[in-house]
Parts: sequence; C-alpha cells; structure tokens
Amino acid sequence: MNQTFTIQDKMKQIFILLIPILITQLGMFSMVFFNTIMSGKYHSSDLAGVAIGSSIWNPVFTGLSGILLAVSPIVAQSYGEKKTGEVTSVVKNGLYLAIFIAVSVIIIGFFLLDPLLTKMNLPNDVQNTARDYLIGLSFGIIPLFAFNVLRSFIYALGKTRVVMVILILALPINLIFNYVLIFGRFGFPELGGAGGGYATAVTYWLILFMIIFVIKTQSPFSSFNVFSNFKGYSFEKCKEILKIGVPMGLSIFFETSMFAVVTILLSKFNVTTIAAYQSALNIVSFLYMIPMSISMAQTVLVGFEVGAGRYKDAKAYSWLGIYLSIIIALVTGLLVVLFRYQVAGFYSNEAAVISLTAHFLIYALFFQISDAIQATAQAALRGYKDVNLSFIITLIAYWLICLPVGYLLAHQTNLGATGYWIGLTIGLLAAGVCLSLRLIYVQKKKFIIEQAG
Repeated sequence: MNQTFTIQDKMKQIFILLIPILITQLGMFSMVFFNTIMSGKYHSSDLAGVAIGSSIWNPVFTGLSGILLAVSPIVAQSYGEKKTGEVTSVVKNGLYLAIFIAVSVIIIGFFLLDPLLTKMNLPNDVQNTARDYLIGLSFGIIPLFAFNVLRSFIYALGKTRVVMVILILALPINLIFNYVLIFGRFGFPELGGAGGGYATAVTYWLILFMIIFVIKTQSPFSSFNVFSNFKGYSFEKCKEILKIGVPMGLSIFFETSMFAVVTILLSKFNVTTIAAYQSALNIVSFLYMIPMSISMAQTVLVGFEVGAGRYKDAKAYSWLGIYLSIIIALVTGLLVVLFRYQVAGFYSNEAAVISLTAHFLIYALFFQISDAIQATAQAALRGYKDVNLSFIITLIAYWLICLPVGYLLAHQTNLGATGYWIGLTIGLLAAGVCLSLRLIYVQKKKFIIEQAG
C-alpha cells in the first residue's frame, strides 16, 4: 500500500484491495452456497436441515472469528508505523488465540449440540441432517480459525490477491467433495445434506496448508518469520487483540445470531417457509459479500492511514467506502427484485418454495441498502480502533429493534414471515445511521488532534 493524493488514486487503491477480497469472500460463501444448492436438489428436508445447522454455526463462527479479525487493523496500524516486530508478535499470538477458541468451540459443541436441537422440536429427518452437517463441519474448525488469522495478516499488508488465488484453487475440490458426499458418487457414502459439512471441512484444511506455504516461502510475508519461533507467546499481545476483537466479535455475533433466531422462530412454520426463507437469505447474504469486502478493504486502508498519521486520507477512505457500498447495494437490489423468480429457481425445484422465496426477495432492495450502510460505517470505525460504542449500537439495533419489530409484524399482523424481513431492514437502517454519526464524531476528534500537531 502507498500514500494516495487524489480521489481517483484512492478509488483505485480501494479497488486494488477490494476485488481480490470480494472474489475470496464469494469463494468462502460459495462453499455454503454449494451446500445449500445441492442439499436442496437432494431433498427439501435436507435443505431445511442444512439451513438450521447453518443458522446455529454462522453466529458462532462469525462472532468468534470476528475476534480474530482484530489482527487486521492492529497489523495495519503497526505496518503503517513501520513496526515489523509488532506485526510478527500480533500474528503469532493471533494463531494461539485461534487454536484455543477453536478447541473450546468443539468441546462446548460436543455437550450442547444435541440438547439444543432437541429443544427446537424439529422433524426427525431435519434434526438428523442438521446434527450430522455440524459434526462434519466441526472437523474443519481449527484450520478455519487459523486461516482467518493468516488471511487478516496478508490483508493488512495490502496483498489481497494471494488469498484470492488460494480460494480459486480450492473451490473445484470443494465442489467435487460436495457432489460425491451428498449424492454418494464414485464409491463415497450418500450422506445427503450432511455431506456438505464434511466437504467443507476438507476444504478448510486444504486452504490452511496453502496459506502457510505462501507465508513461509513468498516475500514480503516470509520476512516477518511468523512460523520461525512459537515461543513468542505474549499475554499483552493477546490482551490487545481481545480488547479490540471482543467488541468486534460481539457486534458480528449480535447480527448473525439475530438472523439465526429468526430462522429458529420461522422453524415453527412449515418446511416450505423454512426453505424459502433460507433460500432468500442465502441470496441476500451472497450479495452482502460486496459491502463486506468493501468494509474489509476500508478497515485496512483506514488503519494504515491512521498508523501513518494521515487522518485526512483516513476520512476520505471511510466515506468513499460507504458511498460505493450504497451504490452497489442499490444496483444489485434492483436486479434481484427484477429477476427474483429466476434466482429463486436455483435453490429449489418445488413451485411453492420458489414462489415464497421470490416474495421474500421483494424486500431485498431496502434490506441491502440498510445493511451496506451499517457494515461500511462499522468497518471504518474499526480502522480507527473505535469498537466499543459500535458494539453497544449493534446490540440495541439488532436485539431491541430488529427482533421485536419483526416479531410483532410477523405475529400481530397479516404479514406472517414477511414481517421479519421488514423488522430486519428497520433495525439495520437504525444501526447504519447511528454508526455513521459515531464515525463523524470520531473523525472530527481526529482532525482536531491532527491540526493541533
């Protein structure tokens, strides 16, 4: 990454980081996409089982990996300050935390998974698929968390293409394993939707080995000697990661767990409603990869500029990311609404599921714009290491606005399941507005410091 002087240069720098990150995010998401698509083609109950399994796993993964993503702004600021030793220490201790968190998740899941699924009162075939899917996925938790730390390190150095190439190489293998394990081809067992969990775990191990190889052998990563000595544990570095990472992880957790709770509440409806909601959410989540990728580039660029003491450039990157995200969300939202029946057809062969999915997608436009604002505003704040108030804002928006409003509209009006989509949109918009106001305040404070200096 280099210092930029014009808006055009800044936009170019954003896209240099953004496009590889976007392709990587789409690659990561496509693993879930393949699971969902193939499970839906196998049977609607398998689609519902994978949906329930994903709704349990996603908030756990995104919340806890959100803690590890703190490596990115910390390394970006240290890199901007040219503190090489600090970068190495942060990455090493990030890996220690990743392994500890992953093992903890596996142990807790061993004891809590069956009781949780039992309390959901799901049909037996849906419950069995969800359980087996999560068991398969659990074999890939350790490599996934470690990969996220190493990916954050690479992103913070501005070398986003490396991770993109790794994901592109791994995707065909993931697709093949999904196919053979779900449908039982070429002598492999026919596992149905659960096969997607095992296929994804295999892929996680593959991408971990690939990223370790790159960091050990390729410049500039090899110069940091991340794997040279694992005796460099530092309580202070772990504390620094947790200080920034815990509020980040909790903010992400509150958002993803909110969607999980909605899925669980919708499980009281019929299988068609569960499958349609999950399909629509899958489509919206797929498109959300764009503002998410912009936000990841934002965090790195803002952090790098703050570390270098260039607060005016940090401010410019913050708002360019937000504006770009809104424009893209508007365009993609309109396309989804216009072609909703065709898109819904990718997820199911059943007319009832396609029709209901298309109905849910009508609300995708407003939902995406709201989500784009809150994601990028929050990412800019992370670049400033301002995360504590963001955590409070998201807690209020998601759990005191999204869910209550959605529940009331779904159960106290004739809207039914559609009410949840409206509630989610209102809550996300509230979060976006409040986070943007916080960003304005932080930037004014930073400018005062800059001018005084």
